[in-house]
Amino acid sequence: MTWAVISTWKMSWKGCTLAADLLRQGLRGSEAVIRGIQDVEDNPEFRSVGYGGLPDEEGRVLLDGAFMNGDSLHFGAVAAMEGFRSPIAVAHSLAKYDFNNFLAGKGAEKYAAENGFERRNNLTEESRAIYEKKRGESQSLSAYDGHDTVCFAVLDQMGSMYTGVSTSGLFLKKCGRVGDSPVAGSGFYADSRLGAACATGVGEEIMKGVLSYNALRNLKAGMSPQEAAETAVSELSETLIQRNGKARSMSLILLDNRGNFGVGTNIRFPFVYAAETSSSTLYLAEAENGRCRITPVEDKDSLDID
Repeated sequence: MTWAVISTWKMSWKGCTLAADLLRQGLRGSEAVIRGIQDVEDNPEFRSVGYGGLPDEEGRVLLDGAFMNGDSLHFGAVAAMEGFRSPIAVAHSLAKYDFNNFLAGKGAEKYAAENGFERRNNLTEESRAIYEKKRGESQSLSAYDGHDTVCFAVLDQMGSMYTGVSTSGLFLKKCGRVGDSPVAGSGFYADSRLGAACATGVGEEIMKGVLSYNALRNLKAGMSPQEAAETAVSELSETLIQRNGKARSMSLILLDNRGNFGVGTNIRFPFVYAAETSSSTLYLAEAENGRCRITPVEDKDSLDID
């Protein structure tokens, strides 16, 4: 298998298909990651990423994003960035440096402005209306009320692997809150000698297990991609249940360096996969006693999870 791409949630279907087309043409995986994620960042129908993202407690749409090059292990990340179109594009540009790879808040915005990245007010009228309606009900909201990170993991025809993530974060989050998405090892990790993994879910839980890096450690230890992903999620979930009485939502996608995929989750979780030998396919993963039951979804419109 010479190329493959996997992405989180049904909302990534179009972006994953676009990324697959680019990989099929022989373009670099970095381009596929950026273009695939930007398709989601630019779509106001998706309330958890980019334009139309749901705001924090102050009504501001603050974006997080990250990118990692599995050849060099260089990464770039931004957190709590406001007023720009594409956090994945800014994060990608930061990955070329040896230092100052993770910028937050005003620092990320200053860098984006100085380097000519496109500005945009990401708070749409629809998102504002949802915010006004829900902000008085914040105590009853769950983490997944408008919170899904879009994640891409890619293997290109040159054998290089990349990951990218983008999110507006937890709806009605506290001012300054940052989840796992831009944190290397937790929200994403790529190593072209092993594989690439990304996580989506409740960041405070995912960071407790450094989930993406831990999945690649399982891969290095000789597990199959599916075993590596399942084990990473199930072991962290079990640990959190033992320590705290519960484990909140978390899901993980993984590619090995031959393009085989694995998925771990403790919820119902849709994802999209495409490869040289497989057209873009939407799957549903469901947790069953620490394992995952994965089935293809024939009718995308029938799935009630974005």
